[in-house]
Amino acid sequence: MNVNFRQAVISPRRFKYLLIQMSLLLFSISAMICLLASVVFLLNPQPGYSLPNPLQQVLPAYLQTNHHSWGLEPAYQGASNCPDQKGEWNILYHLGGNGPWVEKVDGVVKGGILVPDGCEIDMAHMMSRHGERFPTKNAGARMIALLKKIKSSGVELKGSLAFLDDWQYFTDSPEKHFEQLTTTGPYSGTLEAFTTGVKLRTRYRHLWEKVLNRHTLFWTSESDRVIDTARYFGAGFFGLESKRAELQIISEDESKAGDTLTPGDTCKNYVEDPELGHDYGYEMLYKYRATYLPAIAQRLEEENPGLQFSDSEIYSMQEMCGFEITVRGNSKWCDVFTKKEWSQFEYARDIIHYYRAGPGNKYGKAMGWLWLNTTANLIAEGPESAGPLYFSFVHDGDIVPMLAAFGIFEDTQDLPIDEIMEDREWKTSQITPMGGRIIFERLSCAPKSESAEKEIFVRFNVNDGIVPLEGCTGGPGKSCPLNGFLEHVERRGEIAGDFRTVCGLAHDAPDRPTFLRQPSPDSIAAAKGREGKDDKPKKLRFWGI
Repeated sequence: MNVNFRQAVISPRRFKYLLIQMSLLLFSISAMICLLASVVFLLNPQPGYSLPNPLQQVLPAYLQTNHHSWGLEPAYQGASNCPDQKGEWNILYHLGGNGPWVEKVDGVVKGGILVPDGCEIDMAHMMSRHGERFPTKNAGARMIALLKKIKSSGVELKGSLAFLDDWQYFTDSPEKHFEQLTTTGPYSGTLEAFTTGVKLRTRYRHLWEKVLNRHTLFWTSESDRVIDTARYFGAGFFGLESKRAELQIISEDESKAGDTLTPGDTCKNYVEDPELGHDYGYEMLYKYRATYLPAIAQRLEEENPGLQFSDSEIYSMQEMCGFEITVRGNSKWCDVFTKKEWSQFEYARDIIHYYRAGPGNKYGKAMGWLWLNTTANLIAEGPESAGPLYFSFVHDGDIVPMLAAFGIFEDTQDLPIDEIMEDREWKTSQITPMGGRIIFERLSCAPKSESAEKEIFVRFNVNDGIVPLEGCTGGPGKSCPLNGFLEHVERRGEIAGDFRTVCGLAHDAPDRPTFLRQPSPDSIAAAKGREGKDDKPKKLRFWGI
């Protein structure tokens, strides 16, 4: 039997078609490889402690695959082969407020921030620290002086500091950038602030919709980095085209007394007391860091004969780790120190804040009670007349006294300065990281019987972790019944003392933040009635970028 085989000849047209197909396939494969490489870089840009492996990594919210902190149900609820990230060691949890925002993981209620069944959030009151920033002028000057000293020594660097031969400081314009928000990298302050606005708009969308057509205020202290944080947050939350949101800048001048967001600047005795006032935290810091920094200096000096380092210089090295991360996303300074030495640095940062304006400072509670008491009164009044949303932007030194007044992170004893208290409640890294925020959320919950009114509770959201208030956890999700919350704040006010008395101010000085209130519907209607009657600038300055 004869079998005829057709000759396999590819026409020029067919060949061109196949060539195009092969090119598209190769392009697709290349694109996938580039995408995979980008993801790997974001998850682990360099080995070491700076941005550890994916099990240790805490990515900014916009890069997280698990968006539970947005208050959303997970898209995928099946089994996962990924271990829990929270049990892994992570440098970001040991930077003592000098690093990027992180979620609070210690001492939080199981179940995350999802609203308990049968409840809804009808008010949210936030006090937020500014976003990730460059070092302050003083801290930055110490860093630059240290780097100049090392460079001018002529010592051939070895061991832990060998990387400095090819390393450059993370800003070419220190005087321009010091104390301002960072604007590059995955942890930039501008990006974090905007992302937080979008996240809270997602979480509180039902409240956001209620303020769309009404004049809504939000507040910031009078500092460039804080103002910028509020503006970027506003862009994410209200939108660039919003004409109803107004950012009010509250003066940090000492004459404001209690009518302020920054009581540490207006409490006269706190500012002027040389022993137990503002500088008390630094005094305690110097005592504690003398217990661990000399050993580090000795190690680095043995690696690099000819160099000598002071406690302050070693401390500056540790500070550069977190600050460089906020600019570049990673830092080789993090690899210079061991995990134990990072725990010691973390505790040093806890010490300074605890004694500078926190529970260990005699003035802290009185200063912090101003915002706390005003907020408690607004929560008691309710959203119908007081409005549903309150956003205040400040420094960490303003959040710390508020928490001291509230007493939610009180330890059984003051933090010792000769050893680390391992089981302490006060952990600055998780309480006031850059971009750190405390949100008092009022819950309106279905009554237990049809004839009863809705029940009101308050819960405390600290960096996307719900923290129970000891002795007041009888509500859904360990929230606190409204009356219990108000009684707690009243008791804490008695402990704190009168702001004017504690601070040595005149008896008629302002004793509360009078600005912290949303406009009433009547004032909004009156403002609308004046619109278009003249071309003169309005006193109200509407927010926008």
